[in-house]
Amino acid sequence: MLEHRMTRVGLYGLFLFCAAVMVLPAEAAEHSAITPVGREQPWWIKRHELINKRARQGDIDLIFLGDSITQGWNDNAVWRKYYGKRKAANMGIGGDRTQHVLWRLDHGNVDGLSPKLVVLMIGTNNSNGTDNTAEEIADGVKAIVHRLREKLPQTKILLLAIFPRGQKPNPQREKNAEASRLSSKLADGKMIYYMDIGKKFLEPDGTIRKEIMPDYLHPTLEGYRIWAAAIEDQVSKLLGE
Repeated sequence: MLEHRMTRVGLYGLFLFCAAVMVLPAEAAEHSAITPVGREQPWWIKRHELINKRARQGDIDLIFLGDSITQGWNDNAVWRKYYGKRKAANMGIGGDRTQHVLWRLDHGNVDGLSPKLVVLMIGTNNSNGTDNTAEEIADGVKAIVHRLREKLPQTKILLLAIFPRGQKPNPQREKNAEASRLSSKLADGKMIYYMDIGKKFLEPDGTIRKEIMPDYLHPTLEGYRIWAAAIEDQVSKLLGE
């Protein structure tokens, strides 16, 4: 009888253990935003190789890292005014998601470098439709920050909240805002800093003017001027100027 009871207790304990284990994969499961992957488009490969070529040249104090919003600086007048004399490198690639930036960091974009500062903004492309949740986007941003800290231990990071998109407030904006809020917890005030300048692009009613973002996503020259001015004091401070 005692043996039978012990068997029942043992089976019940085994059941609880298995039930607990079954929960773990859902909590620890990998997802697309944190799984490094490259892209196959010839233009993307060319852009990636150009970034690697710039990295091999060295002499970089400041890196802007991100997607098309970052690539759009494109040595424009605002870039030249604020960053032309600062040994800055534009490492943005259009359409990139967190997983693509992770792959790039593992394939040469910052090899051999020790810049003073990386300005990072990424994640808006992950937010399309049901591709990734706010939590998953934040996971991707965190993975990039951790990778940067591993590869560039002496480099400070200025993490920017994902810029607002869409003419009016909308669910995608809200998703990106939540992802940014979650990512902001990475800031330690020592090596990692966080800024949310999104409101600088918005009208009082929350809309975006075409003069700032003609497609309600990518800045115009005026939009880049707003961006540069908003972060200038922090950039100057973190560069030690």
